[in-house]
Amino acid sequence: MGWWPFSRGAGGLGEPPDYYREGLKLANQQKYHEALTSFRLALRQRPGDAEIMQQMAVVYTHIGMPEEAVKFYEEAIKTRQDSPAAHYGLAFLLLHRGDTPGARWHLQAFLQQPPSDEGAAAHIEHARRTLQQLEAGGIAEGEIDAWGGE
Repeated sequence: MGWWPFSRGAGGLGEPPDYYREGLKLANQQKYHEALTSFRLALRQRPGDAEIMQQMAVVYTHIGMPEEAVKFYEEAIKTRQDSPAAHYGLAFLLLHRGDTPGARWHLQAFLQQPPSDEGAAAHIEHARRTLQQLEAGGIAEGEIDAWGGE
């Protein structure tokens, strides 16, 4: 009797599933509710993981649950205060909510330690432009570009 193909190598029998990667894959396929289930399981395996909480916030944003997204971004920031993506996402949710001072604070926190990866330039520019608009007198409701091209 031969071995089952899925029991060989990484991810085989006896190894815990990587719920985080599974959640990312499902989110990229726009299977948001399934992604949340995977991220919840990942958070059970790694309680307090800021990256998982941040991804959950992104998914909650996509499914139209901004209050849940805010909670997870805030938890991610409590766990890892220098989380640029959490500051960025939270800033725009707060801006939509009408919390201009909160949005301004999180944009400044994002810009103090911006991400350095390849795709970050557009987000950095978007944050700078939005902060400048806020400091110049605000942004009208119809002018809010919450996702910065995401």
